Amino acid sequence: MPSSPSGRLNQIGNDLFGRGRYAEALRYYQEALEHDRKTGDARTLVITLGNLGNISAVSGQRAQADAYYGEVLDLQKRLGDERGIGATLVNLGNLRADAGEWTRARAYYLEALDILDRLGEDTALAVLHSDLGLVARETGAFDEALRQYERSLQLMRRLGDQAGVADVYRMLGRTYVTRRMWDEAASCAQTSLEISERMRDDMRLAGAMYLLGGIREEQGSLAEAIRLFERVVEFDRTYQLPKLQENTNRLSALRARHAGESMKGNIPQA
Repeated sequence: MPSSPSGRLNQIGNDLFGRGRYAEALRYYQEALEHDRKTGDARTLVITLGNLGNISAVSGQRAQADAYYGEVLDLQKRLGDERGIGATLVNLGNLRADAGEWTRARAYYLEALDILDRLGEDTALAVLHSDLGLVARETGAFDEALRQYERSLQLMRRLGDQAGVADVYRMLGRTYVTRRMWDEAASCAQTSLEISERMRDDMRLAGAMYLLGGIREEQGSLAEAIRLFERVVEFDRTYQLPKLQENTNRLSALRARHAGESMKGNIPQA
């Protein structure tokens, strides 16, 4: 446990943040901020402001998160903390991506890329290349998206990050879906699914099944699509996920469509 008052407050806040108890975490971060403002310790202030930026971001308060990250960036530049600058630029890019501001997101990501690549920060770079893949996909730059995701995969594999590999394959699958390249999309989704199963990671498994179910529906493999969405709905119900009703309705529609097509197949032809 950190020895300074700010360190202890931030640690408690981080523990609460990790459990999704954002309102409680926020109170501890704010108390830490009051302490840091009084002491004027720039390094502890960077940590506290960064935590406040993170909690604002996940709470959908983008303007507040932007202000916190902006102050963090100014302090990191004053301290000469290049690694920290790179991380904060990524956070700022994420804010823009969440808002669909792809051009601004890409600018922040590329600035971060220059720094993190020079420092050899492979763990951060693996995620950053995936972020750049998302920007490319959303702006219609298909080939660039594939290049960025492939680079992310290389780094994830080198680092032994199986969760990251599963995520990138799912993103690759979604990229192929945009071009209606169903076989390639299905292959990527299936790979993500298999990795998630081996990891026993239910959230990633549900995401891969959702993607693959949609692909099988487009391919006309309704029985398999139904089987996959049945599993997705089970996960939604078990973990009380927000898309339970939406996915339940989609499953019902798939069953009705499958039943209708089965009946048509049984009508004798004249």
